[in-house]
Amino acid sequence: MPRTRSGVDADSREETAARKRRLDLFHFVPFRLNRLAAEVSSALSGEYQARYGLDIPEWRVLATLGFRNDACSAQYIAQCTRTHKSTISRAVTALMERQLVERVENADDRREFRLRMTRKGKALYEELIPRLLRKEQEILSCLSAQERKDFAALLGKIEQSFDLIQTSQEADAKEAY
Repeated sequence: MPRTRSGVDADSREETAARKRRLDLFHFVPFRLNRLAAEVSSALSGEYQARYGLDIPEWRVLATLGFRNDACSAQYIAQCTRTHKSTISRAVTALMERQLVERVENADDRREFRLRMTRKGKALYEELIPRLLRKEQEILSCLSAQERKDFAALLGKIEQSFDLIQTSQEADAKEAY
C-alpha cells in the first residue's frame, strides 16, 4: 500500500474522509429533535389514549381548540400543529361523532365552517389538562429548574428563527396561523 510522508496509508485517509462524509444521526439535531418529539408525544398519549380513547391527532385538535377563545378552522389547526390537513380532517370527524367538537358557521364567510369544543369536549379537556401538566413535569424532571428555564429559552430562540408563533395570545390574535 502506498504510504504518505506521515506514514498514513491512502486507504486509511479515504476511510477517515468517508466517515466525515457520513451523517451520524445521533449527533444530527433535526434527527434528535424529531426522535425526542415522537417519544414525548407517545408518553403524553398514554394519558389520553387508554382512558379517553383519543389518538394523537384528536388530542391536537382538542388542545388547539382549548387554548383558543373562539372557534377556528381546521386549516388553522393543521398549521398550528404541523399536522397534515387530511389527518386533522379525520380527527375532526371522529371528535364530531363523539360530540366533543362541533361545526359553527363563520359569520364573515357563510361558506366556511369553524370548529369549537362542545360542553362535553370542554369537560374532557379540563379533566385532562392537570394529567398532562403532571406528565410534562415528569418528563422534565431530569432537568434542574435553571435547565428547564434555559431549555425553554433555547427552544423559543429556534422557534423564533423559523418565525413560529410562540404564545397563545399571539396565536389567538391571528386569524390564520
